[in-house]
Amino acid sequence: MLGRFKNVMIVAGMLLLVFTGYVFIFNRNMPDMSFRQKVLRTIYPLITWGGRVGGKGTIRSGNGKAALVPIYDLPLTMNDGSVKNLSAFKGKKILLVNTASDCGFTAQYAQLQRLQEAHINDLAVIGFPANDFKEQEKGTDAEIAGFCKKNYGVSFPLAQKSVVIKSATQNPIFQWLSDPAKNGWNSQDPEWNFSKYLLDENGNLIRYFGPAVEPGSKEMEEAVGSH
Repeated sequence: MLGRFKNVMIVAGMLLLVFTGYVFIFNRNMPDMSFRQKVLRTIYPLITWGGRVGGKGTIRSGNGKAALVPIYDLPLTMNDGSVKNLSAFKGKKILLVNTASDCGFTAQYAQLQRLQEAHINDLAVIGFPANDFKEQEKGTDAEIAGFCKKNYGVSFPLAQKSVVIKSATQNPIFQWLSDPAKNGWNSQDPEWNFSKYLLDENGNLIRYFGPAVEPGSKEMEEAVGSH
């Protein structure tokens, strides 16, 4: 019995060594990531599959319901501290995403960047870094911006780090997104990091996508590309 246990431990150690080596090879162009971030990026497909199985692949539709309170006048504090409002993006669809650097879904930053580039003239992607779920975004605004740029080439706007879940200090944009008395139909606040809210060209909320729905998915492409 002792010999069998020893053999199992040897095999497990070898597998761990091989996996660790693969993690470093897979992320060889990501020098600014922590080991945890590299592991999460490596197993991202498995995390996404698990998220869908676990119910984080939710898609909700507004079925054409119009907003009851305009969103365009709400303040949007950017990563650098400057303030604008969402009317700056009027005439485009807007995809609002709460983000985090140490999450299993963090690799979606790359897909969000590709989605923005593919729809540069008719879509505005905006990231909202938040530390609300298992403290997976502990960095400062400057650190977050650097991480996103260096590791995922992010050029779409990032808001100032804020609270996105229901609370007294909830970001007013996410308060609007989760209040049906304002947006017209949706009460779902973010389930986890990388929950996604899609507005149409007139500021109406038309879709909610759970964290496990990838920005490069067929469902997302169809929603972004529809008129």
